[in-house]
Amino acid sequence: MLFHIRATRMDMCFEMAKLVMDRLRNVCTVVDEVHGFKYFDDRDLIGFVDGTENPENAAACEAAIIGDEDPAFKGGSYVITQKYFHDLDAWNTLPIEMQEKIIGRRKLSNVELDDKTKPAYAHNALNVVTRNGKQVDILRDNMPFGEAGKGEFGTYFIGYARSPSVTEEMLHNMFVGKPEGNYDRLLDYSRPVTGTLFFVPSADYLDDIDA
Repeated sequence: MLFHIRATRMDMCFEMAKLVMDRLRNVCTVVDEVHGFKYFDDRDLIGFVDGTENPENAAACEAAIIGDEDPAFKGGSYVITQKYFHDLDAWNTLPIEMQEKIIGRRKLSNVELDDKTKPAYAHNALNVVTRNGKQVDILRDNMPFGEAGKGEFGTYFIGYARSPSVTEEMLHNMFVGKPEGNYDRLLDYSRPVTGTLFFVPSADYLDDIDA
């Protein structure tokens, strides 16, 4: 089970998590618990703005919510989560220009690199999925996390999609490459330690389940 709790106040998130665990503590085992936070102007700990190209409003619903193509699960969603640890010491030794090529954006302005400047291995280039001539999006809600005392810093990736195959194709492009071998160079500095796919049922789906 996945509980994705978000609010503008950390204390409200904490209280909600506490109430959930008060009900479930005797029947479940917690595998992982991550407390993310906003970092400056929606930046990751590597210094770049995260989620710039997220769809909004109707486009977000189209990207994340299952439609008529799967009537039994209509209104639900699929979410893939991954916990990444960053080697910030190594990352910060890179020249800014090289960091920008790896991400595919300017670090300060968040402007996307033009096609002549952006390498084929750029993070944002490999995350483009096109089907039937149309770009297919997912809805991301990534959050930075870390413990300064331990020297642990990372990103908790969380991506909602109406089909898990979209996110899986993005991950294939990142790790295997597009074409094969042209992998995401960000992975030289960011290490995934978890990866899980969840089905997110709609409220109507849950109401229809017999007690």
